[in-house]
Amino acid sequence: MSDPLVSLVMVGLLSIGCQYLAYRIRLPAILPLLIVGILVGPVFGVLDPDALFGDLFFPVVSLSVAIILFEGSLTLKFNDIAGHGNMVRNLCSVGVVVTWLVAAVAAHYTLELSWQLSFLFGAIVTVTGPTVIVPMLRTVRPKTNVANILRWEGIIIDPIGALLAVLTFEFIVASQGSAISHTLFTFGKTIGIGVFLGFLSGYLLGLCIRKNWIPHYLLNTAVLTIILGVFAASNYVAHESGLLAVTITGMVLANMKNVDVEDILEFKETLSVLLISGLFILLASRLNLNSVAEIGWGVLIVLAAIMFIARPLSVLASSFGTGLNWRELALLSWIAPRGIVAAAVSALFSLKLEELGYEGAGIIVPIVFLVIISTVVVQSLSARSVAKLLNMRAPAPTGFLIFGGSKFSRMMAKEMMQQEISVCIADTNWDAIRAARMMDIPVYFGNPMSDHAARHLELSTFGTVLIMSPYKQLNPMIAYHFEYTMGKNKVWGLSSNEQAARPSHQVGEHYAKKLTLFDEGVTYGYLASAVSQGGTVKTTRITEEFTYEDYLETYGARVTPLIGLDQDNRIHTFLTDDELQPEAGWRIISLIVPEEEPV
Repeated sequence: MSDPLVSLVMVGLLSIGCQYLAYRIRLPAILPLLIVGILVGPVFGVLDPDALFGDLFFPVVSLSVAIILFEGSLTLKFNDIAGHGNMVRNLCSVGVVVTWLVAAVAAHYTLELSWQLSFLFGAIVTVTGPTVIVPMLRTVRPKTNVANILRWEGIIIDPIGALLAVLTFEFIVASQGSAISHTLFTFGKTIGIGVFLGFLSGYLLGLCIRKNWIPHYLLNTAVLTIILGVFAASNYVAHESGLLAVTITGMVLANMKNVDVEDILEFKETLSVLLISGLFILLASRLNLNSVAEIGWGVLIVLAAIMFIARPLSVLASSFGTGLNWRELALLSWIAPRGIVAAAVSALFSLKLEELGYEGAGIIVPIVFLVIISTVVVQSLSARSVAKLLNMRAPAPTGFLIFGGSKFSRMMAKEMMQQEISVCIADTNWDAIRAARMMDIPVYFGNPMSDHAARHLELSTFGTVLIMSPYKQLNPMIAYHFEYTMGKNKVWGLSSNEQAARPSHQVGEHYAKKLTLFDEGVTYGYLASAVSQGGTVKTTRITEEFTYEDYLETYGARVTPLIGLDQDNRIHTFLTDDELQPEAGWRIISLIVPEEEPV
């Protein structure tokens, strides 16, 4: 395509289209991005990134990967490694080394790669990543302990695997055509400069954030610009040390005390989605199909070694002292799809090595892309069946996610916990979250539909979402997001009497059908008023002697049934258009308003 403007717009539209398609079919976005890139590039010849960007293509890819690695390293908090058990810690240390060695040996002897390229390939494919793990966990729904291990492994191993790949690459660059003494000196200089500038820039940047020296409206832009500056400066001082520097910078920021990186992380996540989407289409469009065909059948042996030898061995080596049974280890051994960082880093290193004249470097990209596509497709299609065969699928989730941390929500959540119902309150208001934490209620501070929530909130444990917040602009978006994630009849909200009388407050018909929580006329304002008047939330047991009709007659208009638990402990949410008929053995959680004192 000759017009650069049209080509750039096409890349943007295709990237968004792929992200949306992945959202609809519930697969990792990396698959449609790679496939579309191959179609518009080598298959149909519509897009030629080298002609589009010219000499700028290499710097664009370098800067994009630097941002992706920085964003990934911002999620690496050392207390997360310690706080999620020995298995996660071992997988991200011992497991990484095992995978690295097995993949390297397989690539060397099967594909006849040099030892240097083999170890680089092995380092690249150690990375799984949350962008491919989280969508798979939603579909597979493994038992909670296995799901947590896989989720946290993906989060933590992202920057660790990338760091290993960066170090391996830098050793290759340092050793090219040099004596061993010069190689070690050059490698040491690269590592030293990268670590020094990374720690220095991370500390100074964290200090600026802690002291509020950067205005809030400039913070995200300033951090992005500074990171790119650190990357360029480090590369200028020591060749190819920039990626290490930005990775160290992110790790320092993530672990500094009293430094809030959540706003930065949210901005970087949004930017990374844009960069990753466009970058993957561009990288895949450069793929040479002839080079893929020339790899030969040996790549199947490499794939088999990664999936059936490296992963089970790394899980087994990481499992000592963890107390996991063979079924749990078997499922962990099967789920390890490769993702975003592997593809981005492989393409960048291949470009750099080719630029330096390193023979055979171009084969790294097609091999890594085949590993990504194979692991994501095979494991996405089979993991659910494997989990079912191993009897490792969790039962249908019954927990409640309550969006809105008002006093009523906290009272209701506490009573639900007393009845052994799993519940979590999410809110963007810190005062509400703090009050809930004081009551020992599980909480999530932030937007529950954010990427951060997908990483840190155990969404697979929730079967119902109750929207009880006063945020009228955010509530519909939360409802649509979780209805897609969890399915129909899983999301309910409080009614709003304003919509009938005030056209400006009317909501869409589809969303309005969800506003039937508890009973007609039960609005956020009504609940707040009832609590302020001394209303209480308590549980009442229905018996043969005290029937549901007796219960309603006793309390009359003062009672609002909220949640019911039947004889089999199945949980029912009271809705306006539902006609639940609780029987003997039921327990009903209700809001009861005190009687009015006679005048």
